[in-house]
Amino acid sequence: QVQLVESGGGSVQPGGSLRLSCAASGFAVQEYSIGWFRQAPGRERTSISCITSDGIRFAGDSVKGRFTISRDNAKNTVYLQMNSLKPEDSAVYYCAANRAWGCYDGDSGMDYWGKGTLVTVSS
Repeated sequence: QVQLVESGGGSVQPGGSLRLSCAASGFAVQEYSIGWFRQAPGRERTSISCITSDGIRFAGDSVKGRFTISRDNAKNTVYLQMNSLKPEDSAVYYCAANRAWGCYDGDSGMDYWGKGTLVTVSS
């Protein structure tokens, strides 16, 4: 069964850190491009970071220098290390995988989606 499961969300104070995990089953993460997306209440879902099957990483301007995407092939998991968190980072975070299209600024064309994990940044 193909599945993506996010974990690691929670509540944190501004300036804090969290590490999100995206555990895959039913396919090998190194054969897909895996992206992290987020959606805040009342806003559209946006792409924030991505890693291609070749290991090339991308990060959106809003998170560049603060968030780092990585992949552990042995654990079949992709991570998002989030540092220097801000209240505006609060959102539901999703991971998604696609085999054909690589990393791009959009959320269409994904083969698989997780159900999301909530991140709240507040003092």
